[in-house]
Amino acid sequence: MDLIPKPDQVAAAASNVAHKLLYGGVADLRPMARTLIDEGQLRELYHYRPVAGVPSRGGPVLLVTPLAAPSLCFDLRRGCSLVEHLVNEGRPTYLVEYGRVSFSDRNLGMEHWIDEVVPTAILEASKHAGGQPVHVVGWSLGGIFSVLTAADRPDLPIASVTVVGSPFDVKQVPLVAPIRPLLNISDGKLVTRGYRMLGGAPQPLVRWAFQLSAFQKLVTKPLALASHLDDADFLAQIEAVDRFTANMIAYPGRTFGQLYHRFVRGNALVAGVISFGDRTIEVARLDKPTLVFAGAGDGIAPIRAVQALMPLLTGAPEARFEVVPGGHLGMLTGRAARGSTWRVLDEWIDQWSSPAPRQSKPRRKGPAQTTAQRDGIGSNPARRYGSKSSRSLAP
Repeated sequence: MDLIPKPDQVAAAASNVAHKLLYGGVADLRPMARTLIDEGQLRELYHYRPVAGVPSRGGPVLLVTPLAAPSLCFDLRRGCSLVEHLVNEGRPTYLVEYGRVSFSDRNLGMEHWIDEVVPTAILEASKHAGGQPVHVVGWSLGGIFSVLTAADRPDLPIASVTVVGSPFDVKQVPLVAPIRPLLNISDGKLVTRGYRMLGGAPQPLVRWAFQLSAFQKLVTKPLALASHLDDADFLAQIEAVDRFTANMIAYPGRTFGQLYHRFVRGNALVAGVISFGDRTIEVARLDKPTLVFAGAGDGIAPIRAVQALMPLLTGAPEARFEVVPGGHLGMLTGRAARGSTWRVLDEWIDQWSSPAPRQSKPRRKGPAQTTAQRDGIGSNPARRYGSKSSRSLAP
Protein backbone atom coordinates (compact mmCIF):
# COMPACT_ATOMS: atom_id res chain seq x y z
CA MET A 1 0.00 0.00 0.00
CA ASP A 2 1.02 3.59 -0.46
CA LEU A 3 2.20 5.59 2.56
CA ILE A 4 -1.11 7.41 2.31
CA PRO A 5 -3.44 4.64 1.10
CA LYS A 6 -5.83 5.31 -1.76
CA PRO A 7 -9.53 4.55 -1.23
CA ASP A 8 -9.37 1.37 -3.33
CA GLN A 9 -6.36 0.16 -1.31
CA VAL A 10 -8.20 0.76 1.95
CA ALA A 11 -11.21 -1.16 0.62
CA ALA A 12 -9.03 -4.06 -0.55
CA ALA A 13 -7.18 -4.17 2.79
CA ALA A 14 -10.45 -4.19 4.73
CA SER A 15 -11.77 -7.01 2.56
CA ASN A 16 -8.62 -9.09 3.08
CA VAL A 17 -8.65 -8.57 6.85
CA ALA A 18 -12.35 -9.48 7.04
CA HIS A 19 -11.77 -12.60 4.92
CA LYS A 20 -8.94 -13.68 7.20
CA LEU A 21 -11.00 -13.13 10.35
CA LEU A 22 -14.07 -14.90 9.00
CA TYR A 23 -12.46 -17.74 7.04
CA GLY A 24 -8.99 -18.06 8.59
CA GLY A 25 -7.08 -16.78 5.58
CA VAL A 26 -7.13 -15.66 1.96
CA ALA A 27 -5.06 -18.49 0.41
CA ASP A 28 -6.67 -21.33 -1.53
CA LEU A 29 -4.87 -24.24 0.12
CA ARG A 30 -6.87 -27.05 -1.49
CA PRO A 31 -4.50 -29.84 -2.56
CA MET A 32 -4.59 -31.16 -6.09
CA ALA A 33 -6.47 -34.46 -6.34
CA ARG A 34 -4.19 -37.48 -6.32
CA THR A 35 -4.22 -41.26 -6.00
CA LEU A 36 -1.75 -43.47 -4.14
CA ILE A 37 -0.39 -46.04 -6.63
CA ASP A 38 2.56 -47.56 -4.77
CA GLU A 39 4.02 -47.54 -1.26
CA GLY A 40 6.82 -49.01 0.82
CA GLN A 41 9.03 -48.05 3.75
CA LEU A 42 9.08 -44.24 3.81
CA ARG A 43 7.86 -44.26 0.21
CA GLU A 44 4.48 -43.13 -1.09
CA LEU A 45 4.04 -42.66 -4.83
CA TYR A 46 1.09 -40.58 -5.98
CA HIS A 47 -0.44 -39.94 -9.39
CA TYR A 48 -2.25 -36.62 -9.83
CA ARG A 49 -5.57 -36.93 -11.57
CA PRO A 50 -5.62 -35.38 -15.04
CA VAL A 51 -8.00 -32.57 -15.95
CA ALA A 52 -10.96 -33.77 -18.00
CA GLY A 53 -10.74 -32.67 -21.60
CA VAL A 54 -7.06 -31.68 -21.46
CA PRO A 55 -4.99 -33.81 -23.86
CA SER A 56 -1.87 -35.51 -22.55
CA ARG A 57 1.35 -33.66 -23.38
CA GLY A 58 4.95 -34.84 -23.17
CA GLY A 59 6.33 -37.63 -21.02
CA PRO A 60 5.48 -38.36 -17.39
CA VAL A 61 7.00 -36.12 -14.71
CA LEU A 62 8.11 -37.44 -11.32
CA LEU A 63 8.56 -34.87 -8.55
CA VAL A 64 11.13 -35.94 -5.93
CA THR A 65 10.60 -34.44 -2.48
CA PRO A 66 13.61 -33.67 -0.27
CA LEU A 67 13.95 -35.13 3.19
CA ALA A 68 12.56 -33.04 6.06
CA ALA A 69 10.36 -30.91 3.75
CA PRO A 70 6.70 -31.77 3.10
CA SER A 71 5.49 -32.41 -0.43
CA LEU A 72 3.65 -29.08 -0.11
CA CYS A 73 6.76 -27.65 -1.77
CA PHE A 74 5.35 -28.84 -5.10
CA ASP A 75 1.70 -28.04 -4.32
CA LEU A 76 1.96 -24.91 -2.19
CA ARG A 77 -1.37 -23.27 -3.02
CA ARG A 78 -3.63 -22.78 -5.99
CA GLY A 79 -1.98 -20.37 -8.39
CA CYS A 80 1.50 -21.14 -7.01
CA SER A 81 1.52 -24.91 -7.37
CA LEU A 82 3.92 -26.63 -9.75
CA VAL A 83 1.66 -29.69 -9.60
CA GLU A 84 -1.36 -27.61 -10.63
CA HIS A 85 0.63 -26.12 -13.52
CA LEU A 86 1.84 -29.49 -14.80
CA VAL A 87 -1.59 -31.10 -14.55
CA ASN A 88 -3.28 -28.17 -16.30
CA GLU A 89 -0.69 -28.48 -19.08
CA GLY A 90 -1.78 -32.09 -19.56
CA ARG A 91 1.43 -33.64 -18.25
CA PRO A 92 1.14 -37.03 -16.47
CA THR A 93 2.35 -35.99 -13.02
CA TYR A 94 3.65 -38.16 -10.18
CA LEU A 95 5.15 -37.37 -6.78
CA VAL A 96 7.12 -39.42 -4.28
CA GLU A 97 7.02 -38.44 -0.63
CA TYR A 98 8.14 -40.17 2.53
CA GLY A 99 5.54 -39.72 5.24
CA ARG A 100 6.42 -39.10 8.85
CA VAL A 101 9.90 -40.10 10.02
CA SER A 102 9.94 -41.74 13.46
CA PHE A 103 12.60 -42.85 15.92
CA SER A 104 12.30 -46.39 14.54
CA ASP A 105 13.67 -45.11 11.20
CA ARG A 106 16.89 -43.86 12.79
CA ASN A 107 19.08 -46.55 11.13
CA LEU A 108 18.08 -45.63 7.59
CA GLY A 109 20.85 -43.99 5.58
CA MET A 110 20.92 -42.17 2.25
CA GLU A 111 21.24 -45.56 0.55
CA HIS A 112 17.59 -46.19 1.32
CA TRP A 113 16.54 -43.31 -0.93
CA ILE A 114 19.16 -43.87 -3.64
CA ASP A 115 18.78 -47.67 -3.81
CA GLU A 116 15.10 -48.17 -3.07
CA VAL A 117 12.84 -45.12 -2.81
CA VAL A 118 13.73 -43.05 -5.90
CA PRO A 119 14.49 -45.99 -8.28
CA THR A 120 11.23 -47.73 -7.36
CA ALA A 121 9.27 -44.50 -7.81
CA ILE A 122 10.80 -44.04 -11.28
CA LEU A 123 10.01 -47.62 -12.31
CA GLU A 124 6.44 -47.50 -10.99
CA ALA A 125 5.71 -44.08 -12.51
CA SER A 126 7.02 -45.29 -15.88
CA LYS A 127 4.93 -48.46 -15.62
CA HIS A 128 1.81 -46.49 -14.71
CA ALA A 129 2.42 -44.15 -17.68
CA GLY A 130 2.54 -47.03 -20.16
CA GLY A 131 6.29 -47.63 -20.09
CA GLN A 132 7.34 -44.12 -21.05
CA PRO A 133 10.66 -42.76 -19.72
CA VAL A 134 10.23 -40.34 -16.82
CA HIS A 135 11.32 -36.72 -16.42
CA VAL A 136 12.71 -36.63 -12.88
CA VAL A 137 12.45 -33.25 -11.10
CA GLY A 138 14.08 -32.97 -7.67
CA TRP A 139 14.17 -29.97 -5.37
CA SER A 140 16.97 -29.36 -2.85
CA LEU A 141 18.07 -32.71 -1.36
CA GLY A 142 15.56 -34.34 -3.70
CA GLY A 143 17.69 -33.07 -6.58
CA ILE A 144 20.81 -34.61 -5.05
CA PHE A 145 18.99 -37.93 -4.61
CA SER A 146 17.86 -37.73 -8.26
CA VAL A 147 21.38 -37.07 -9.58
CA LEU A 148 22.98 -39.85 -7.52
CA THR A 149 20.23 -42.31 -8.47
CA ALA A 150 20.51 -41.54 -12.19
CA ALA A 151 24.32 -41.83 -12.03
CA ASP A 152 24.14 -45.12 -10.16
CA ARG A 153 21.36 -46.68 -12.26
CA PRO A 154 21.75 -45.88 -15.98
CA ASP A 155 19.27 -48.68 -16.71
CA LEU A 156 16.33 -46.76 -15.22
CA PRO A 157 13.71 -45.36 -17.65
CA ILE A 158 14.72 -41.71 -17.24
CA ALA A 159 14.09 -39.17 -20.01
CA SER A 160 15.79 -36.26 -18.25
CA VAL A 161 16.85 -35.01 -14.84
CA THR A 162 16.01 -31.54 -13.46
CA VAL A 163 17.79 -30.25 -10.36
CA VAL A 164 16.26 -27.29 -8.49
CA GLY A 165 18.33 -25.51 -5.84
CA SER A 166 20.62 -28.43 -4.91
CA PRO A 167 23.99 -27.38 -3.41
CA PHE A 168 26.95 -29.47 -4.62
CA ASP A 169 29.59 -27.23 -3.02
CA VAL A 170 28.64 -26.65 0.60
CA LYS A 171 31.61 -24.31 1.14
CA GLN A 172 29.74 -21.78 -0.97
CA VAL A 173 26.77 -21.79 1.42
CA PRO A 174 27.09 -18.66 3.62
CA LEU A 175 24.92 -20.12 6.38
CA VAL A 176 27.50 -22.86 7.01
CA ALA A 177 30.63 -20.69 7.03
CA PRO A 178 30.09 -18.99 10.43
CA ILE A 179 29.40 -22.29 12.21
CA ARG A 180 32.10 -24.36 10.48
CA PRO A 181 34.64 -23.82 13.35
CA LEU A 182 32.00 -25.06 15.78
CA LEU A 183 31.42 -28.15 13.67
CA ASN A 184 35.07 -29.09 14.02
CA ILE A 185 35.10 -28.89 17.83
CA SER A 186 36.06 -32.30 19.26
CA ASP A 187 36.19 -33.58 15.67
CA GLY A 188 32.41 -33.28 15.44
CA LYS A 189 31.79 -35.73 18.29
CA LEU A 190 29.46 -33.34 20.11
CA VAL A 191 27.08 -33.11 17.15
CA THR A 192 27.40 -36.85 16.52
CA ARG A 193 26.35 -37.68 20.07
CA GLY A 194 23.45 -35.26 19.81
CA TYR A 195 21.83 -36.69 16.69
CA ARG A 196 22.43 -40.27 17.83
CA MET A 197 20.73 -39.59 21.14
CA LEU A 198 17.76 -37.94 19.42
CA GLY A 199 17.61 -40.50 16.62
CA GLY A 200 18.18 -37.78 14.02
CA ALA A 201 17.19 -34.14 13.59
CA PRO A 202 13.76 -33.65 15.19
CA GLN A 203 11.00 -31.68 13.46
CA PRO A 204 11.26 -28.51 15.64
CA LEU A 205 14.99 -28.25 14.91
CA VAL A 206 14.45 -28.67 11.17
CA ARG A 207 11.73 -26.02 11.19
CA TRP A 208 13.95 -23.62 13.15
CA ALA A 209 16.84 -24.13 10.72
CA PHE A 210 14.63 -23.36 7.71
CA GLN A 211 13.31 -20.22 9.37
CA LEU A 212 16.85 -19.15 10.25
CA SER A 213 17.79 -19.31 6.56
CA ALA A 214 15.29 -16.52 5.94
CA PHE A 215 15.93 -14.65 9.18
CA GLN A 216 15.82 -11.20 7.59
CA LYS A 217 12.40 -11.91 6.06
CA LEU A 218 11.22 -13.32 9.38
CA VAL A 219 12.21 -10.15 11.22
CA THR A 220 10.62 -7.83 8.67
CA LYS A 221 7.51 -10.00 8.19
CA PRO A 222 5.14 -7.87 10.35
CA LEU A 223 6.08 -4.73 8.40
CA ALA A 224 5.73 -6.58 5.09
CA LEU A 225 2.26 -7.82 6.06
CA ALA A 226 1.14 -4.36 7.14
CA SER A 227 2.37 -2.77 3.91
CA HIS A 228 0.67 -5.42 1.73
CA LEU A 229 -2.72 -5.67 3.40
CA ASP A 230 -4.33 -4.70 0.10
CA ASP A 231 -2.49 -7.43 -1.87
CA ALA A 232 -4.44 -10.68 -1.51
CA ASP A 233 -1.95 -12.66 -3.58
CA PHE A 234 0.95 -11.56 -1.37
CA LEU A 235 -0.95 -12.44 1.80
CA ALA A 236 -1.94 -15.80 0.34
CA GLN A 237 1.69 -16.62 -0.41
CA ILE A 238 2.73 -15.79 3.16
CA GLU A 239 -0.02 -18.05 4.53
CA ALA A 240 1.02 -20.90 2.25
CA VAL A 241 4.71 -20.62 3.17
CA ASP A 242 3.81 -20.53 6.88
CA ARG A 243 1.85 -23.77 6.44
CA PHE A 244 4.76 -25.34 4.58
CA THR A 245 7.21 -24.41 7.35
CA ALA A 246 4.88 -25.71 10.07
CA ASN A 247 4.83 -29.13 8.39
CA MET A 248 8.56 -29.79 8.32
CA ILE A 249 9.56 -33.43 8.93
CA ALA A 250 12.40 -34.97 10.96
CA TYR A 251 15.61 -36.45 9.51
CA PRO A 252 16.41 -40.13 10.22
CA GLY A 253 19.48 -40.41 12.46
CA ARG A 254 21.88 -42.23 10.12
CA THR A 255 20.92 -40.08 7.13
CA PHE A 256 21.43 -36.91 9.15
CA GLY A 257 24.84 -38.22 10.21
CA GLN A 258 25.84 -38.85 6.60
CA LEU A 259 24.70 -35.39 5.55
CA TYR A 260 26.59 -33.81 8.43
CA HIS A 261 29.87 -35.73 8.10
CA ARG A 262 30.04 -36.07 4.30
CA PHE A 263 28.34 -32.98 2.99
CA VAL A 264 28.67 -30.26 5.64
CA ARG A 265 32.07 -31.19 7.06
CA GLY A 266 33.59 -33.17 4.19
CA ASN A 267 32.00 -31.35 1.20
CA ALA A 268 32.09 -34.69 -0.63
CA LEU A 269 29.71 -33.75 -3.44
CA VAL A 270 31.99 -31.07 -4.90
CA ALA A 271 34.23 -33.82 -6.32
CA GLY A 272 31.27 -35.70 -7.77
CA VAL A 273 32.24 -39.00 -6.15
CA ILE A 274 30.62 -40.52 -3.08
CA SER A 275 30.96 -44.00 -1.57
CA PHE A 276 28.45 -46.15 0.27
CA GLY A 277 30.16 -49.20 1.70
CA ASP A 278 32.07 -50.93 -1.09
CA ARG A 279 30.20 -49.05 -3.85
CA THR A 280 31.16 -45.71 -5.38
CA ILE A 281 28.80 -43.42 -7.28
CA GLU A 282 30.30 -41.00 -9.81
CA VAL A 283 28.17 -38.09 -11.04
CA ALA A 284 30.09 -38.24 -14.33
CA ARG A 285 28.25 -41.49 -15.09
CA LEU A 286 24.93 -39.67 -15.32
CA ASP A 287 24.12 -40.05 -19.02
CA LYS A 288 20.75 -38.28 -19.19
CA PRO A 289 20.00 -34.67 -20.23
CA THR A 290 20.24 -32.54 -17.10
CA LEU A 291 18.71 -29.14 -16.34
CA VAL A 292 20.01 -27.24 -13.31
CA PHE A 293 18.23 -24.29 -11.68
CA ALA A 294 19.76 -21.85 -9.20
CA GLY A 295 17.81 -19.13 -7.39
CA ALA A 296 19.12 -15.58 -7.63
CA GLY A 297 18.18 -14.96 -3.99
CA ASP A 298 18.72 -18.43 -2.57
CA GLY A 299 20.48 -18.32 0.82
CA ILE A 300 20.37 -22.09 1.40
CA ALA A 301 21.79 -23.09 -2.00
CA PRO A 302 23.46 -20.00 -3.54
CA ILE A 303 24.23 -19.83 -7.24
CA ARG A 304 27.87 -20.92 -6.95
CA ALA A 305 26.96 -23.85 -4.67
CA VAL A 306 24.50 -25.15 -7.27
CA GLN A 307 26.67 -24.32 -10.28
CA ALA A 308 29.36 -26.65 -8.88
CA LEU A 309 27.35 -29.54 -10.35
CA MET A 310 27.88 -28.38 -13.94
CA PRO A 311 31.57 -29.39 -14.43
CA LEU A 312 30.68 -32.86 -13.10
CA LEU A 313 28.11 -33.59 -15.83
CA THR A 314 30.62 -34.82 -18.40
CA GLY A 315 28.44 -37.77 -19.42
CA ALA A 316 25.21 -35.84 -20.00
CA PRO A 317 24.09 -35.39 -23.64
CA GLU A 318 23.13 -31.84 -22.69
CA ALA A 319 23.58 -29.88 -19.47
CA ARG A 320 21.77 -26.57 -19.08
CA PHE A 321 22.17 -24.06 -16.25
CA GLU A 322 19.55 -21.42 -15.49
CA VAL A 323 19.51 -18.65 -12.87
CA VAL A 324 15.91 -17.77 -12.00
CA PRO A 325 14.29 -15.29 -9.58
CA GLY A 326 13.53 -16.31 -6.01
CA GLY A 327 14.91 -17.85 -2.86
CA HIS A 328 15.17 -21.53 -2.02
CA LEU A 329 11.41 -22.17 -2.03
CA GLY A 330 10.42 -19.17 -4.13
CA MET A 331 12.40 -20.30 -7.18
CA LEU A 332 10.32 -23.49 -7.20
CA THR A 333 6.88 -22.25 -6.33
CA GLY A 334 6.96 -18.48 -5.77
CA ARG A 335 4.89 -15.99 -7.69
CA ALA A 336 7.76 -15.24 -10.09
CA ALA A 337 8.27 -18.97 -10.80
CA ARG A 338 5.17 -18.97 -13.00
CA GLY A 339 6.94 -17.04 -15.72
CA SER A 340 10.49 -18.25 -15.18
CA THR A 341 11.21 -21.69 -13.68
CA TRP A 342 8.02 -23.30 -14.89
CA ARG A 343 8.36 -21.91 -18.40
CA VAL A 344 11.92 -23.20 -18.78
CA LEU A 345 10.88 -26.57 -17.34
CA ASP A 346 8.03 -26.83 -19.87
CA GLU A 347 10.44 -26.19 -22.74
CA TRP A 348 12.91 -28.72 -21.36
CA ILE A 349 10.34 -31.50 -20.95
CA ASP A 350 8.97 -30.89 -24.45
CA GLN A 351 12.49 -30.99 -25.88
CA TRP A 352 13.35 -34.34 -24.31
CA SER A 353 10.00 -36.11 -24.60
CA SER A 354 9.34 -38.88 -27.10
CA PRO A 355 8.99 -39.45 -29.97
CA ALA A 356 11.73 -37.18 -31.26
CA PRO A 357 13.98 -35.68 -28.58
CA ARG A 358 16.64 -33.37 -29.97
CA GLN A 359 19.59 -35.33 -28.70
CA SER A 360 23.22 -34.68 -29.41
CA LYS A 361 26.20 -37.00 -29.14
CA PRO A 362 27.29 -37.41 -25.49
CA ARG A 363 30.45 -35.55 -24.58
CA ARG A 364 32.75 -37.80 -22.58
CA LYS A 365 35.77 -35.53 -22.40
CA GLY A 366 35.92 -32.38 -20.33
CA PRO A 367 33.13 -30.68 -18.39
CA ALA A 368 29.72 -30.17 -19.92
CA GLN A 369 29.58 -26.70 -21.46
CA THR A 370 26.32 -24.82 -21.18
CA THR A 371 25.03 -21.77 -23.03
CA ALA A 372 25.57 -19.78 -19.85
CA GLN A 373 29.19 -20.92 -19.57
CA ARG A 374 30.01 -20.21 -23.23
CA ASP A 375 28.56 -16.72 -23.40
CA GLY A 376 28.83 -15.61 -19.79
CA ILE A 377 25.99 -16.00 -17.33
CA GLY A 378 23.59 -13.08 -17.60
CA SER A 379 25.17 -11.79 -20.84
CA ASN A 380 23.65 -14.18 -23.39
CA PRO A 381 20.89 -12.36 -25.36
CA ALA A 382 18.87 -15.59 -25.38
CA ARG A 383 18.78 -15.67 -21.57
CA ARG A 384 15.62 -14.20 -20.15
CA TYR A 385 16.54 -14.27 -16.50
CA GLY A 386 19.79 -12.39 -16.19
CA SER A 387 20.42 -10.84 -12.78
CA LYS A 388 23.07 -9.02 -10.84
CA SER A 389 23.88 -12.32 -9.11
CA SER A 390 24.29 -14.18 -12.39
CA ARG A 391 26.23 -11.43 -14.12
CA SER A 392 28.79 -11.52 -11.34
CA LEU A 393 29.66 -15.06 -12.45
CA ALA A 394 30.48 -14.06 -16.02
CA PRO A 395 34.09 -14.89 -16.97
